Amino acid sequence: MNDSRSGVGFGVAAYLCWGFFPLYWPLLDPAGSLEVLAHRFVWSMVFVLVAITAMRKWPAILAIARDRRLMLILGIASVTIAFNWGGFIYGVTNGHVIETSLGYFINPLVTVLLGVFVLKETLRPVQWLAVAIGAAAVVVLTIDYGRLPWVALLVAFSFAIYGFLKKKADLGAFESLGMETAILFPVALTFLIVLQLRGNLTFGHEGPANMMLLIGTGIVTAIPLLLFGAAATRLSLTTTGLLQYLGPILQFATGLLIFREDMTGARWAGFVLVWLALAIFTVDAISSRRRIVAEPAPL
Repeated sequence: MNDSRSGVGFGVAAYLCWGFFPLYWPLLDPAGSLEVLAHRFVWSMVFVLVAITAMRKWPAILAIARDRRLMLILGIASVTIAFNWGGFIYGVTNGHVIETSLGYFINPLVTVLLGVFVLKETLRPVQWLAVAIGAAAVVVLTIDYGRLPWVALLVAFSFAIYGFLKKKADLGAFESLGMETAILFPVALTFLIVLQLRGNLTFGHEGPANMMLLIGTGIVTAIPLLLFGAAATRLSLTTTGLLQYLGPILQFATGLLIFREDMTGARWAGFVLVWLALAIFTVDAISSRRRIVAEPAPL
């Protein structure tokens, strides 16, 4: 019981951090989205190096580095999470917070489709209904925006693929983050050096507050992951799955109430369809899990 309660606490704390992320990234202005993304990799690497040393995890990290299969998976994962982080940062710094939240709302549906097309899984009719309603929502929002909601789709698909690769790697959150940031660290650092040589680097040229906030990107990246890792080991998959909606709900509320982004009638209709699809999907998943648990074990 105590483990479960502490797990919920850790999980809520992690998703509160992710939910209020949109409030942090605009503070980094005038740094552009790509510079912010590069700083996120560089300072996450610094934070991870300190933590790995403190936690004495170097043997595990070196063992991962010697495994070619794992390094290939983590290499692809690092590129995928770069697209996810980049799409998120661009969205929240360019007035698309609500659209960014949409990406995390539809992520479970995209993950299901990934299972169908990559793992050849079979969906139940109710799951197909949820996916169809989600697709209808994207059509409605595309018509309203006058374009595909590409920020939401980029966030959703990149995170779904990233989750799939993380499952393949089957590593702890911290070890995985360490190698993923290490792989793209040289690229990110080189990009920042090029910006400096061109006279376009924000870091160190916009005052100490801006510099500290850019350094803080490593901390705000790692802390929610550590909290989520602590929650995942204490909670059932069902509870973790329900908690995941807290993040996009808070992001949606932030975009609507704090950033005052427009929500037309068509956009409300699109989001209602997404929420309906998620409700159907979640209820079906919980019911299916209960049926499996209730089934008698084979003799």
